[in-house]
Amino acid sequence: MILTENLWKVMVSISWPAVVAMVLYGLNSVFDAIFVGLFVGETALAGVSLAYPLSQITLGLGSLVGVGAGSALSIALGSKDRERQKKILGNVNYLTILMTIVYTILAWLLAEPLVKVMGGTGDTLEIGRIYFQITVIGSLFWIYGLAGNMIVRAEGKMKSAAVMMGLGLVVNIIANYILIVGMDMGVAGAAWGTNLGMLVYTVAGLVYFAKGMASFEAHPFKIRRDKKIIRDIFSMGMPSLIMTIMSLVQAIVVFNALSRYGTTYDLALYGAIYRLFTLLLTPIFGLMRALQPVIGINYGAKNNLRVISSFKIFAAASTLMMLPFWLVIMVMPDAALGLMFPDRIFDAASLLYFRIYMALLPILPIIFMAMTFYPAINKGKPAAVIGIARQLIFYVPVMLILPKLFGIQWVYYGTFFIDVLITIWVFLLMKKEFRILRQEREAKNLAVQ
Repeated sequence: MILTENLWKVMVSISWPAVVAMVLYGLNSVFDAIFVGLFVGETALAGVSLAYPLSQITLGLGSLVGVGAGSALSIALGSKDRERQKKILGNVNYLTILMTIVYTILAWLLAEPLVKVMGGTGDTLEIGRIYFQITVIGSLFWIYGLAGNMIVRAEGKMKSAAVMMGLGLVVNIIANYILIVGMDMGVAGAAWGTNLGMLVYTVAGLVYFAKGMASFEAHPFKIRRDKKIIRDIFSMGMPSLIMTIMSLVQAIVVFNALSRYGTTYDLALYGAIYRLFTLLLTPIFGLMRALQPVIGINYGAKNNLRVISSFKIFAAASTLMMLPFWLVIMVMPDAALGLMFPDRIFDAASLLYFRIYMALLPILPIIFMAMTFYPAINKGKPAAVIGIARQLIFYVPVMLILPKLFGIQWVYYGTFFIDVLITIWVFLLMKKEFRILRQEREAKNLAVQ
């Protein structure tokens, strides 16, 4: 189907389960914030908001392994390289275990300094440390759960991936209610609930591979160390890790600016806006995951024109899918924020910040699709450059200087102007890459003639 069917039909067929899966995944973080905001309080929400970007490091590691291994698998499926296919999971296991050991030791020991770097002080520092350290305990499940799920998506089996995510979400929500509300565990309950959800997520993936449900020869409990495959995983997966690290850099400079020049409410507000922003991006993330096997398999089969068309169709679908929800929240931002601030009446400035931060959502799909496109054609470098440049060249200077000079509103204005520039840059890069792919196709046709 991926190689021959109408691409709009392919997009609809494999994307809706991926979109459902990613929306479910995004709801995890939003439900955490809702439970903490409703049943623990605003200060607790501020502390969790500080620690939340740190907890995403494990997901960056999982994405590195999952995107890299998934891209390698898609290309191997397209080229029918069965020998390479059966080695994928063993190398995933090796990298997951190694990364988990290193990360767990370092993150546990450095938890308090890391939350302090995020801008934590007093109660928010202690709350953030507790939340972060508990997520570190479950890091194996965060890394492997995401990596395994991405490999399932790389086969094009989005429904199976969605079911696994759905199981994790249900367990997370139930556990959050029991631990936060029933057992009065506060932010610790939120962290443990997420760990339990990721455990179920991981077990579901292992069962899938062990039962022979994969479309390739899967060995879920073997450990391999194949240098060529590991090098390819890092090459194609590194942009995803860089995106996570750069998001963390962004969070550090933003939260420090808010801590210095704002209030606890400003910290909590930004954390809430960021989570809602991420939730609205989850349909795009779903389409990104669905795009990866379509690009990879067609690229492996040398269908360059189909690769280009796939990118355009998926980018257009992302905008169309998000638009209705974006319009609703732009009209009623207070209703969305009220889920996490049940007793607060929002002033005009808070609602303006919300709208500024959300304003560019409809044009952002091109950036995210590009971050999938390049690794899927075994060109991880451009995606890595985009991710690094967005934060280090643009974000860090803007967030260090403008909020200090003109106030915290420039956290939001600065984000808006940066993303306008990045979108224009990515558009020009994609035009260049499409031209290269068309030239390769023409050269191939001439050689055949």
